[in-house]
Amino acid sequence: MTKGFDLAALLAERGAERYELHAKHLNHQLPRMLRTIGFDKVYERAEGAHFWDTEGNDYLDMLAGFAVMGLGRHHPVVRKALHDVLDASLADLTRFDCPPLPGLLAEKLLSYSPHLDRVFFGNSGTEAVETALKFARYATGRRRILYCTHAFHGLTTGSLSVNGEDGFRKGFAPLLPDTAVPLGDLDALARELMKGDVAALIVEPVQGKGVHEAPPGYLLAAQQLLHRHKALLIADEVQTGLGRTGKFYAYQHEDGVEPDLVCVAKALSGGYVPVGATLGKDWIFQKVYSSMDRVQVHSASFGSNAQAMAAGLAVLSVMENEEIVANAAAVGERLKSRLAALVDRYELLADVRGRGLMIGIEFGRPTSLKLRSRWTMLQAARKGLFAQMVVVPLLQRHRILTQVSGDHLEVIKLIPPLIIDTDDADRFVDAFTDVMEDAHNGGGLMWDFGKTLVKQAVSHR
Repeated sequence: MTKGFDLAALLAERGAERYELHAKHLNHQLPRMLRTIGFDKVYERAEGAHFWDTEGNDYLDMLAGFAVMGLGRHHPVVRKALHDVLDASLADLTRFDCPPLPGLLAEKLLSYSPHLDRVFFGNSGTEAVETALKFARYATGRRRILYCTHAFHGLTTGSLSVNGEDGFRKGFAPLLPDTAVPLGDLDALARELMKGDVAALIVEPVQGKGVHEAPPGYLLAAQQLLHRHKALLIADEVQTGLGRTGKFYAYQHEDGVEPDLVCVAKALSGGYVPVGATLGKDWIFQKVYSSMDRVQVHSASFGSNAQAMAAGLAVLSVMENEEIVANAAAVGERLKSRLAALVDRYELLADVRGRGLMIGIEFGRPTSLKLRSRWTMLQAARKGLFAQMVVVPLLQRHRILTQVSGDHLEVIKLIPPLIIDTDDADRFVDAFTDVMEDAHNGGGLMWDFGKTLVKQAVSHR
């Protein structure tokens, strides 16, 4: 007789060991880091843009699992779609048939970008980028890819080659032949294109690291330059796509921009089944898959699986039926405008920028002597510590989860679920205002924590 598997019993018996299990068997630095900054919480359940700890305390999620949870957690429509596809007992992943769900999801995705024709489904954002890099190089017959400084496109070897952060690249060379150009610098782009060996430029319309938006007119001008030199434009919409910036794709904020390849993932999963998609023009796919002999020249074992396809179809249905993109635009504008109004009020607050529900809050050197001395102390130890000082009380005091936008950056990035409402936005602004008041009034606990971070930074040098 086959013994059953009881997941609930296993979690009840061993769930309390979560941090010890990670320390022993997984990335041992993760629990260490979480304990250092006081993020070693035990979350019990989640729904929408909120989750609750074992004591029943409510937390507001302004991180969305690094933008994966576009519809929040456990959306009922996506849950039902997954139950339905499991109950259907489909003959999935036979690899020698053409099941309907991938075709239906591809058709639906392409309807949001009518200048594109075909889709390749993988399992993640970095796979979507890898696919775009391979396709661009093969289709053009060239090998070099251009990317923008401060870019983040993933961490597998190909996508790491177009990663603008040295901390991620260090120790993993040699990488692909790629070259960085500053975001918005058309002269630098033109100089590289003149060398005649560039296959494509890959760009995030709004960079995740630091939340820097491509300058007005840059994407269209870059596209024209690239096409003049027979190179391609790749839009990395892994984080910005599916409504994050108040348009379905972030490149759509600029008229006339029609990337040759577009990468999406994260929110398409509904937060359940990993999925990535690379959308492209027909002629590119025709070149890559040029004959029956090349039918498997690029594939993924779990790509196009029924669960991922069902989740993606359900996500797009919810986005249309619940007007998710419009909500992201409206609530994002309210959140950004309320935060921007605080810039003149707090000298430690330098800038608020972004689009839709992708917002960067940047801190800068204050003018008053007392605050300037404290700021200098933190900067001398490690740039980015002040932003971390803000993130911690937002969680500890106000139960709001946020993140610093990148290593050595004094920027907090807000990428909440796209379903948050005005009450959630106001809750964040009120909490953020309280933390800034504390910082400017010399709040002891906050600056004491800053000293602790300084000691940690110095000890790890």
